[in-house]
Amino acid sequence: MTALRSALFFLFLVLLTPPYALLVLLCAPLPRLARNRFITGWTRIVLAAARPLLGIRYRVEGAANLPREPSVVLSKHQSAYETLAFQEIFPPQVHVLKRELLWIPFFGWGLALMSPIAINRSRGIRALREIARRGRIRLDQGFWVIVFPEGTRVAPGKRRRYQPGGAWLAAHAGVPVVPVAHNAGLVWPRYAFMKRPGTVTFRIGPPIPAKGRDPNQVIAEAEAWIEAQQAELCSAVS
Repeated sequence: MTALRSALFFLFLVLLTPPYALLVLLCAPLPRLARNRFITGWTRIVLAAARPLLGIRYRVEGAANLPREPSVVLSKHQSAYETLAFQEIFPPQVHVLKRELLWIPFFGWGLALMSPIAINRSRGIRALREIARRGRIRLDQGFWVIVFPEGTRVAPGKRRRYQPGGAWLAAHAGVPVVPVAHNAGLVWPRYAFMKRPGTVTFRIGPPIPAKGRDPNQVIAEAEAWIEAQQAELCSAVS
């Protein structure tokens, strides 16, 4: 049954994505926020389809912790599911991502029109400066900035070194960091065709002040909170 449900969901994506991508191209002349709202319609359709087809839902803990002003979100990255759910959980947003994602047919077109902060990660300190420069512009435009500090998808229960880019941006822009932990990888594994039914928990932590602080201290504080939650969240999924 799991294989059948996953196959039906995949077929749904194949039928939905190309025509929606063509519609997205037509909205290119729109202002950034208006364009963002239209493009994220694809995400909302996919999340709605995942409920009956895959049996995957989500719940949010700690939503009251969200600041009123645009902020930098630092989150675990386990699968594609959290990138979809964040479109509903957080206000209009942009992602810091590797530029190669923009080259993917159809999906990459829509991604490019969402004004992401696409970087060449091999450029080191230059990439950090680009995140800070472009991220500040996006924050001033009213967007939140989503950063996966480990830089890639990591399986539940595993961890990689946290990169300082998101904390660097928050410190230079004078906005708080919002840490997020979750267990999406338990039901929607990274790079996996098979998805399992269950309810994903997203846990939002108290905002961490970053203005005037050392980015290394900010990222260390965010990492400590996130990893403390992961042990509990990834032990099981309901």
